[in-house]
Amino acid sequence: MRRLVLGLWLLFLAPLAQAFGLTPQRVAEDVYALIGPTGARTYENYGLNANFGFVVTPEGVVLIDSGASRHGAQVIERAVRTVTDKPIRWVINSGSQDHRWLGNDYFAGHGAQLIALARTVRTQQQFAKQHLAGLKPVLKDRLAGTEVHFAPKPIAADGAALTLGGVPIELHWYGDAHFPGDAMVWLPRQGVLFSGDLIYVDRMLGVLPWSRVGSWRSAFDTALATLKPTLIVPGHGTVCDAAKAQHDTGDYLAWLLGEIKPAAENWAGLETTVEKYSNESRWRYLENFEALHRGNINRSYVQFENNESGEVPRP
Repeated sequence: MRRLVLGLWLLFLAPLAQAFGLTPQRVAEDVYALIGPTGARTYENYGLNANFGFVVTPEGVVLIDSGASRHGAQVIERAVRTVTDKPIRWVINSGSQDHRWLGNDYFAGHGAQLIALARTVRTQQQFAKQHLAGLKPVLKDRLAGTEVHFAPKPIAADGAALTLGGVPIELHWYGDAHFPGDAMVWLPRQGVLFSGDLIYVDRMLGVLPWSRVGSWRSAFDTALATLKPTLIVPGHGTVCDAAKAQHDTGDYLAWLLGEIKPAAENWAGLETTVEKYSNESRWRYLENFEALHRGNINRSYVQFENNESGEVPRP
C-alpha cells in the first residue's frame, strides 16, 4: 500500500519536475521554429515568451534570436541539439526586445558571429539597462551571468543579403514597429519569413510607448507585398500563413489607424476614446486582450495626438 501511495505521489510530481524546454518545429528543409509561450515572462519560462528559429547549413547553424538571458540561451541551445550537433556559428538579432538578444554573450562566447542591423543595435544600446532591470525580479538567479553583447560590426544599411553556410538569408527593415529598428529575417529559397516582433498571431500585439503604429502598419504591408512568404514564423504565436498574419496583426493595426487616429485628430479626448473602444468584441479572441487592449488604445491615441508616425525607409 505504501508503495502504491508513493508511486501515485511520484506520478503526480513528475509533470511539475519537468524542466521548461522549446520543441523544434520543422517548417522547411533544415529550417526550424522554436515556439515559445504566448503569456508573460516568468521565472519558469526563462523569459522566452517569444519565438525563435534556426537554419541548419552544411557549415553550421544559423540561430535567429538568442533569448533573454544566458540561461535562456542555454535552453535554446538544448533545443537545437535535439536536431543537430553542428556548432551555432551565426546569431541574427531581429530586434531589440530582451528575448531577441540578451543571450548574445553566451553564443558569442562559444564562437558565434553576431549579426544585426545598426539601427537595431542602437535600440539595444538604448534599452539594455532597462531590460536587465526589468528582468531581474522575474528571472532572479536565472539572470545570473547575463552580459550585454552587441553585434560588433552592425550592418549600416536597412537590409542585407547574406550567404551563411551556403544558404541565402536576408535581413530587412521596413519601418519601426514594436521597437525602433525591428527587422525581419527572410529565407528566399524556402519562402519562410521570421518576422520578429512585427507579426503577432493568436495573441494581441503590444503597443509600447516607443512603438509606432503608423510605421508598423506600413512595414507589415510592405513585407507581405514584397516578400510574399509561403510560411511565417511570427514573433509570437503559431507558425502561420499571410492570411492569418493579416487577420491577427495587420487588421488590428489598421483598426487602430482607422478608429483611434481620427479620434485623436478630432480631439475626442483620451479617456473618452479608451472607454468607447476598450470592449471592442472583434478582438476578444486574441489572447492577452484584457491585459493589453486598453493600453494599446491609450498609447496609440497619444502618439497620434503628437503626430508620431515612426520612421520608414526613404523612397
